[in-house]
Amino acid sequence: MKINLQSKYLFGILDLLLVFASLELSMYLLRTDRGLDYIEFVSATTFETFEFLGISLFFLVIFQYNGLYRFNILTTRAAHLSNFLKSLYYGSLNIVLISLLIGTEGAIDSRYILFVFLLLLIPSFYLFRIELMRNMFITYSMTHFKRNVLILGNGKAGRMLASQLMYENPMGLDIVGFIDDDKEIGEEIVSDKKVVGHFKDITDIIEQKNIDELIIAEDSSSNEELLDLIDSCKKLHVSLKVTSELFEVVGKRLATEKYANIPVVDISPHYNNRLTYAAKRIMDVALSSLALILAAPLFILIAALVKFTSPGPIFFKQRRVGYFGKEFDIYKFRSMKVINGEDEERKSQMLRFLNDKSGEIKTKVVNENRITWIGRIIRKTSLDEIPQLLNVIKGDMSLVGPRPCLPYEYEHYPEWQKRRVSVLPGCTGVWQVWGRSSVSYKDSVVLDLYYINNMSPWFDLQLLFQTIPVMLTARGAK
Repeated sequence: MKINLQSKYLFGILDLLLVFASLELSMYLLRTDRGLDYIEFVSATTFETFEFLGISLFFLVIFQYNGLYRFNILTTRAAHLSNFLKSLYYGSLNIVLISLLIGTEGAIDSRYILFVFLLLLIPSFYLFRIELMRNMFITYSMTHFKRNVLILGNGKAGRMLASQLMYENPMGLDIVGFIDDDKEIGEEIVSDKKVVGHFKDITDIIEQKNIDELIIAEDSSSNEELLDLIDSCKKLHVSLKVTSELFEVVGKRLATEKYANIPVVDISPHYNNRLTYAAKRIMDVALSSLALILAAPLFILIAALVKFTSPGPIFFKQRRVGYFGKEFDIYKFRSMKVINGEDEERKSQMLRFLNDKSGEIKTKVVNENRITWIGRIIRKTSLDEIPQLLNVIKGDMSLVGPRPCLPYEYEHYPEWQKRRVSVLPGCTGVWQVWGRSSVSYKDSVVLDLYYINNMSPWFDLQLLFQTIPVMLTARGAK
């Protein structure tokens, strides 16, 4: 598995070199002083060189976001090219902005740099990455980069995955067998793939058979049993993926890996928890403080509008459940008229939403008759949540995380859902960005659990950047 991760890093290094070289060569070809040779030109454009290095790193971020380092993309020419062109579109917008900042009076004529850059990058990227590196990756995946895979459970998805990978497998996945406590060791599951042991022996099996990856494919387990199983498997120090009905919403809302066109969700523990929490905290305090300073005029304007357009306090304060069940006061700008007795009605509606088994209720529980005209605007754009930056600085919340629930909601959580409070609650999160008010309650929980399993400062930055267009377009807001 480490070799496969290293292959992704090789693709990343290649991408960095291709983008940077294309930018540098574009700058050299468009130089205004034709008397300079390349070495002299580079010496005269040190600032632009560092600027282009920053742009190249930014392109890597865009490539990562568009899935250009996922195995199913790396092995497919059409998907590879499609995702590259999509990335190039967004990256080019960045080039335009940088070109405007550089101006046209310096070492390059920036009016044409984007055209020359694309003219150089597209064919070189196609030749070196999509053809040469992709074919090398497929060849080495089938030989040197082969991964031994163990499937836990004999559910429908697991059997289908094993069957398809036997006939269509450009990624070098070798299905060693199945782990199943309900079957006898040696019993065939599908196409000569047999049960190789039971879960109690899984540590020895992983060591003896040099397992690189474990895929959980349980259909019959309850949600609580499945998540307990995931927690146990995280201690095994192998790559961990899951294909299950519970995590279907992740595959629908997020770009995930696909093995033989079957979505698999990566839930491997990638990061050191202490370092992750420390980095998150530093980022939370720094960004929240900066945001409060920059948003101070807007903060004052909204406060005044709330105060003078309807009777009641400026801020809405409410008890919420935070880290490991500890309660705290959350702050928002008040967006509703103050009415006595409304909370009980909302509580009964919310409990119906929480207990919805069908997944048909896909909306937030909101009495829209109570919303003031300014409240409607700030709720649509999520500006009512600016005061939560104070919660972040206090340490009650993080910028990114599961949304904090009300105490009576927490009391009605099944045990598997209480995993949501194992991290600090957040101002934004996965389901706010990719679902918001358009997902069922159960799906919102699963998306939060996916975030907890994949939490990192890098993931937080992705979600923060994606929150901005969601706020501006008021997508899914109520």
